[in-house]
Amino acid sequence: MNERFPRVGVIGAGQLARMMVAPATALGIDLLLFAQSAEDSGAQITHHVVGDYTDLEALKKFAVSCDVITFEHELVPLSVIKGLEATGVKVYPPSSAFIYSQDKAQMREKLSSFPSPTWKVVTSTADIDRYPLIAKAISGGYDGRGVWKINSQDELGEVLKTTPQLLIEELISFDTEISVMVARSPHGQATSWTPTETVQEDGICTMTISPAQSISAELAEKAQKIALDIAQEVGVIGVMAVEMFVKGEHLYINELAMRPHNSGHWTIDGSVTSQFEQHLRAILDLPLGDPSMTADFAVMGNILGGEKTDMYRPYLHLMARNPDLKFHHYKKEVRAGRKIGHVTAVGSDLLQLTTDVQHARDYMSGVIDE
Repeated sequence: MNERFPRVGVIGAGQLARMMVAPATALGIDLLLFAQSAEDSGAQITHHVVGDYTDLEALKKFAVSCDVITFEHELVPLSVIKGLEATGVKVYPPSSAFIYSQDKAQMREKLSSFPSPTWKVVTSTADIDRYPLIAKAISGGYDGRGVWKINSQDELGEVLKTTPQLLIEELISFDTEISVMVARSPHGQATSWTPTETVQEDGICTMTISPAQSISAELAEKAQKIALDIAQEVGVIGVMAVEMFVKGEHLYINELAMRPHNSGHWTIDGSVTSQFEQHLRAILDLPLGDPSMTADFAVMGNILGGEKTDMYRPYLHLMARNPDLKFHHYKKEVRAGRKIGHVTAVGSDLLQLTTDVQHARDYMSGVIDE
């Protein structure tokens, strides 16, 4: 065995870690996951240890055998990340950048020179006199959780009872939502994929279309430049998603995610270099790969848990109907509304791709029967 190949430690062992395994294997890189359970999506298929990601001593022990540490979720306390860095461990993205994906108020402050909704942090209904608005938990929210549309003082008061400090943002009646995935390495090389349109239902992304169809070429270029500028501003190392609202020809920064992201899953089948390979390249300071699309369009649909529990049988129908579909199953327990996999189609007929992916989503989720 050639010892010069590095070992990458990943804190978290969900589906994002699972999807990192294939490019790591292709590059000869040893991946070691820090899992909460041996049943975690990624832990099922590669080397892992089981532990508590809030336990600094356990993570220090884990880090000893790794050349670099990265994350597949944003739940690791900042104090723990800083504790790892203090021992000399290479942690990417570093705590100095990671805070902006964990703390929405700090993110708004840091990105004050970028186009954003008007915002303020509040602890009382007395601070607000105009509705409707958006309220967000400052940390810990995702997939629609920790975000509320507020129409009155009473509603705000109810949310403040359980979340005593809130980030309040103006409600933007946007035309569409897009996400721009970028990658940046320690020596500052950066790349961006084409902007992706994200289709949301109940706060959960159900489908992505790349390139985003509802924006002009000029706006797409502007979105990519903003995302790359943000990557440099916050000093991210690795892959980052910059989620934006589009209203007319205006863009507004919504959120940042400093890790591979659901809106970049299409890159596995639709890009020369996937977000997962690019993340590994970036944190190892290897030259970054080509983010170009391999076809005119790529459509990705999230499979959400529904009535069906047998996720293998649907392949018989779907693979016969659409041999070009690509399936990615996370081997997670099927629960209502939970992301348990995704399906991707790439090609030149956008309407056909969208129809095929939507059918596969509905069929696997049990919305339509055999």
